[in-house]
Amino acid sequence: MRGDDSVGPLIIQKLSSLFSEMDNIVSLDGGTVPENYTGLIRKENPTNIIFVDAVDMKKNPGYIRIVDKDEIGNYSISTHAMPLSFLIKYLESVTDANMILIGIQPKNMDMTQDVSKEVEKSVEKVVGIFSQLLP
Repeated sequence: MRGDDSVGPLIIQKLSSLFSEMDNIVSLDGGTVPENYTGLIRKENPTNIIFVDAVDMKKNPGYIRIVDKDEIGNYSISTHAMPLSFLIKYLESVTDANMILIGIQPKNMDMTQDVSKEVEKSVEKVVGIFSQLLP
């Protein structure tokens, strides 16, 4: 019951079960404080980091887009304690990982609502794409 703001955790839950037996993929649900996982991320020394979050891009609900890191400051991104742009800059300074932010346009960010149908469809689409791309 976090409304469309739960898009990232929903996708991670679904992907974690798909990739649970793969040694080269680590899925983390950072919730509202992904900065708490920087130590674990550094320890894993990833080559790629993919963030998935609700991003208000002023588009139709469920719209999916890869958001360039230089554009992150232009959008309202979720309800994190620390701006995601700060986290990305920090991780860039301590890892050599390529970073991608997949933004999904929320319909509602009311924490007492369920995920909207539009965003739920986008969750399934993103999970489907990852399951096809990765072995």
